[in-house]
Amino acid sequence: MARTRRAGMAAVTAAGRALRHEQREMVTLVTARVRDAILRKPLFVDAQTDLLSLCGQLAARGITDALVQDGARLGIFTTTNLVQAILRDQPPAALKVRDFTSFTPLAVGVGDDLYDAMMLMLRHRIHRVLVRDGDQVVGILSQLDLMGFLANQSHLVAAEIARATSPAELARPAAQVEALIRILHQDGVRIEVIAGLVGGLNRQIFRRLWQMLAPQPLRENCCLIVMGSEGRSEQIIRTDQDNALILRDGFAFDGLGRVTQAFTQALISFGYPPCAGGIMLSRPQWCQDVRGFGDSLRDWIHGGDAEGPMNLAIFLDAVPVSGDATLLAAVQNRLRRMLTGSDSFHARFAAAIRQFDSGAEGGWWRRLPGMRGPEAAEIDLKKLGIFPLVHGARALALEHGVAATGTRARLQALAGAGRIEAGLARDLADALHCMMGLKLEANLAQISRGQAPDNTIRPADLGRLDRQALRDSLNIVRDFKQWLGRHYRLDLL
Repeated sequence: MARTRRAGMAAVTAAGRALRHEQREMVTLVTARVRDAILRKPLFVDAQTDLLSLCGQLAARGITDALVQDGARLGIFTTTNLVQAILRDQPPAALKVRDFTSFTPLAVGVGDDLYDAMMLMLRHRIHRVLVRDGDQVVGILSQLDLMGFLANQSHLVAAEIARATSPAELARPAAQVEALIRILHQDGVRIEVIAGLVGGLNRQIFRRLWQMLAPQPLRENCCLIVMGSEGRSEQIIRTDQDNALILRDGFAFDGLGRVTQAFTQALISFGYPPCAGGIMLSRPQWCQDVRGFGDSLRDWIHGGDAEGPMNLAIFLDAVPVSGDATLLAAVQNRLRRMLTGSDSFHARFAAAIRQFDSGAEGGWWRRLPGMRGPEAAEIDLKKLGIFPLVHGARALALEHGVAATGTRARLQALAGAGRIEAGLARDLADALHCMMGLKLEANLAQISRGQAPDNTIRPADLGRLDRQALRDSLNIVRDFKQWLGRHYRLDLL
């Protein structure tokens, strides 16, 4: 009986999810513009081009259509037109594309509704329309592009990233990531799935941009890495960029500063804010060879620089994006050798979980819900909850040699090795995802109001269930901090 009830509930849930999906598709069709879909850059060819040459160009680009210029006329040729050519006695090299082109293509404007574009294709039983911006043709919209936009844009964004041939072309898929986040969030996709998907797309953008800007000798002798929340795949809405470049020992490249500066500026133009702490490969400290990074690690561990421990924490989340990943591995191996038998360092490193403590034990969240007075003001969710959880897991992973970078993966590995209880690991992962979800909701609302996204939320604006979830999550973080305090004997520091 219980199994039957669960099956019935699952069926109802699936039906509800399907209904919401259909509703979202209809809303998207009504509100979205043609410019919101992925418009493929058209291939223009002269009407005198022979079919053999044209088919070679189509195959090289992985496309199935081209725009044919015949004087003042503009037509469209698709691989469907090849059927007519096969019936001719002449070889393809002797046939001109002009003779198999439709010179009456239908078009829509970039500002037209997607719904109107779809109806135009259905009414005339065609599979493609031209997209014009004024008098200029800027793309081709196909039924497949339209269906993909409605169903799931992620693979189309990835495809456009791969097709981009310049930073200007790469800016478009980079801008579409935010729209994808909204759609996934509205569809109820789990926060960790959204984070992983967005993290993967961001790395594809970084990799493609680096391939465009860095000459081959540089690409072969370096490793581009991302760090911090980007390295952990836990940053969804862009709040900063944490990246670095590790060079091979003995390798020098004339004009390196120009390339790294162009990379940083391109990301800023794409909507990735610069890191307030300057943790970007355009800064000398974050663009060094293996030996130089090793020396920096030594200074961060044993030196007196107040920023050293935080720099180390960010570096511990590093993952390779492009180039020779063994260069990152070499720096990480040197770090492990430095920390052998350094128990006192692990305690000092973990102590950062207390840097944002605000006073009395228990904190303001013990009064949730029903807050009044100053407790209803905005709070920094990262400082109060996300950072101590993430850094506590990072400190334990460093101490016990866990190689994983994501917080959830670190917690699972630590539980599997018996370093923390499995129940605690699950609670911490759930708390992290809850706070990430609340932060995403707040960020999307801030963007809708024209504000820059940050780490603040207003607990008083949350619904009762969300306030309770926030309270539970922060209590889990409080208990974890107390556990870490006992584990590392932080009272003795």
